[in-house]
Amino acid sequence: MYKKKDILKFVIPSILGVLLLMMPFKYNGETTILVALLSTKVQDVIGDIIPTIVVIILYLSFILATIYKFTKNKKIKNMELLKHTCDISNFWYFVRLLAVIISTIIYFNLETNYIATADTGSLILYDLIKGLFVIFFFAGFLLPLLTEFGLLEYLGVFLTPVMRPLFNIPGRSAIDCVASWVGDGTIGISLTARQYELGYYSEREASIISTCFSAVSITFCIVILDTVGLIQYLGLFYLCVTLIGVIIAMILPKIYPLNRKEDKYYNGVNNDKGKSIPEGYTKSQYALKLAVEKAKESSSISNYMKNGLSTALEMWLSVLPSIMAFGTLALIVATFTPFFQYLGMPFRPLLKLMKIPEYQQTSNTLVVGFADMFLPAVMAESIKSEMTRFIVATISITQVLFMSETGAVILGSKIPVNLWEIFVIFIERTLISLPIVALFANFIF
Repeated sequence: MYKKKDILKFVIPSILGVLLLMMPFKYNGETTILVALLSTKVQDVIGDIIPTIVVIILYLSFILATIYKFTKNKKIKNMELLKHTCDISNFWYFVRLLAVIISTIIYFNLETNYIATADTGSLILYDLIKGLFVIFFFAGFLLPLLTEFGLLEYLGVFLTPVMRPLFNIPGRSAIDCVASWVGDGTIGISLTARQYELGYYSEREASIISTCFSAVSITFCIVILDTVGLIQYLGLFYLCVTLIGVIIAMILPKIYPLNRKEDKYYNGVNNDKGKSIPEGYTKSQYALKLAVEKAKESSSISNYMKNGLSTALEMWLSVLPSIMAFGTLALIVATFTPFFQYLGMPFRPLLKLMKIPEYQQTSNTLVVGFADMFLPAVMAESIKSEMTRFIVATISITQVLFMSETGAVILGSKIPVNLWEIFVIFIERTLISLPIVALFANFIF
């Protein structure tokens, strides 16, 4: 039915996308993926100037939003990308203003007591955002290899019968899930947000995928385990993390708040064609048909470059301000107040009931991960019990949503999940994870 060149337009970019964004490999003794390695290499070359570029982008994001908000500038209105990133609510306008103020204080070192310390704002600007800035650039140009050349359409036909009953999401989302789980959570969220805006996911589906499958990379799992001094348990640790992740993904879509999400589509457009197979087609035939047709639409090099640049710019202008504002505020609360320790106190009776050693110290780590996922591991270094450190490390990974990165990326996107819902899902993930990892840890230790 199709010429070989048409099929290759689907096959070659899809294989490249999998290799670049999803295939882990060893480099200098560490497990990584190519996009993460590229990001590291770029940071080695231009890392010193990235914070300056980020501050300029934060100012540009705020200035453009201000111009459009008060003048409805025709040039901005007629450019789809700029209108999309500048036409924002008062709340998000305030977030961008806050990001500008915070970044200015940090960059010019105007205050060193709370905002510009090494554990708060400086950590966000000079460490976290520096890496995300580069990853967003590569993601903008590499994600289309997975999303625009038919791979999602092809796999969606085969995987919908599996993904629907298990997780209540379409088959094409399997690529999001694997990209998040094996590669990087922010890449998975970016992919999900893009698919939602293009009409391939409903509000409910985008909300489920972004909050249930946006895990951290294998590389960061190794960092966490090494921090708590249990690197020798890597295999069992990752098995436990994966098992808990699957169980959580099966439960959360069926309870509040995800079960309240509707099957409405962004701008009312539903482009998901993989739900049912028309008469006269086998699964393989229909999957190939959808894939080849999609690849034909996306084979223009100029459109590919334009879309890649557009995606990167959108993430820079929309998402970076959210990470700067929410990430810094969350770390200030976690570092200088006992707020997260108080939130952890209700977990103490449960931890005591499970006979987890040093349960009082453990309770202090359970909610602080909402600010940043690395904080529980740092706090756990003082815990003597290996079993308890294993539990803390595992939960810090399975909680998934933290405001210094994944949570802020979701809030900065068009995915319809608000701050309260992210916090509720975070607590739910913690409560589901705790008994499973406690049981698992009892068998190991």
